[in-house]
Amino acid sequence: MSKGTLLYAQSGGVTAVINATASAVISAARAKGIKVLAARNGILGALREDLIDTTKESAAAIAALAHTPGGAFGSCRYKLKSLEADRGKYERLLEVLRAHDVRWFLYNGGNDSADTAWKVSQLAKAFDYDLTCIGVPKTIDNDLAVTDTCPGFGSAAKYTAVSVREAALDVAAMAETSTKVFVYEAMGRHAGWLAAAAGLAGQGPDDAPHIILLPERAYDEAAFLAKVKQVVERVGHCVVVASEGIQTADGTFVADAGGGKDSFGHTQLGGVASQLAARVKDTLGYKVHWTLPDYLQRSARHIASKTDWEQAQAVGKAAVQFALKGHNAVMPVIVRSSDTPYRWKIEAAPLHKVANHEKKMPAGFIRKDGFGITAKARAYLSPLIKGEAPLPYGADGLPKYVTLKNVGVKKKLPAWQEG
Repeated sequence: MSKGTLLYAQSGGVTAVINATASAVISAARAKGIKVLAARNGILGALREDLIDTTKESAAAIAALAHTPGGAFGSCRYKLKSLEADRGKYERLLEVLRAHDVRWFLYNGGNDSADTAWKVSQLAKAFDYDLTCIGVPKTIDNDLAVTDTCPGFGSAAKYTAVSVREAALDVAAMAETSTKVFVYEAMGRHAGWLAAAAGLAGQGPDDAPHIILLPERAYDEAAFLAKVKQVVERVGHCVVVASEGIQTADGTFVADAGGGKDSFGHTQLGGVASQLAARVKDTLGYKVHWTLPDYLQRSARHIASKTDWEQAQAVGKAAVQFALKGHNAVMPVIVRSSDTPYRWKIEAAPLHKVANHEKKMPAGFIRKDGFGITAKARAYLSPLIKGEAPLPYGADGLPKYVTLKNVGVKKKLPAWQEG
């Protein structure tokens, strides 16, 4: 093994392909003789010195990670504040890194994770500690700046488009005597990429989804209900897809669950589909069904996009390459060179250009009436859901996923006092 270890950690909501990235990271590092440790439950594991020795895993187990959903090493929602406000935590983190001779830190997550990786790079620089920090992209929200798309999004987008198309066939079959309106809720707090992907389910004006509600456009209840009525009268039924983060003109979340804030300081959302369904039923009198796929949309490895799966592995491999070349405080990002045929490559982008920036749907991707996507959006989205990723099945008819041993590394420091 080469001198120094590489520490990898997963953060935020997991995806169908984040473990494919982990598999690529570990495999690429092993090929260079680098020992990989993994932090259990993200940055919390690093602070607690709760580290996993991935050398205890077989090559076959690491390879099987590539088709296993979830987060193999555990994830977390835990945001570190500024270096000044959370100085004690950062110093503790540095102690752990020193104790285990960590020279490369790869943090796999979204916006807040990119921010953490950036701050850790600044901390190491301030303390003159030789550490290379790489942010590795992941989020089904597809809202990371600079990168053309985010690993995890393509598979969630495919799940969304397929689910909406299949559900729409069900609704159409029963519409005359049963459900007239079906509401599907997609994840997406401030950016409507996932809801927009549902637009791939249909081609013509009478194809589902008939209405897509995006956070980038203010929600107008009167206009929405009028559109629902119009579609039902013309088509016989109406399929609605709504982002969880749609807001009224004054900035109020339609689905504010009243549950306070999460650990990242985000408003706890929940139930926009049920609220919209209730308003349709109460105002228009139609029979309505609604669904909240929630974790299903981000964990559905059985319907993962091949494009997404390949990109998840590509950013993992590139992250190790960048780290070993000493490209500090960068993120491997996906750069698109062509829609048709779809071509892309990986480049390094400065972390400070990614952290705390949010990529929303461009105006040109949203239909003028605000209820659907344009041809430009379709051209962007379509390649991301293409292809099927290989998945082994067992004799029981279920996918064969791997569970790692996750053997812990012996601790060298006093226990961390959380608080």
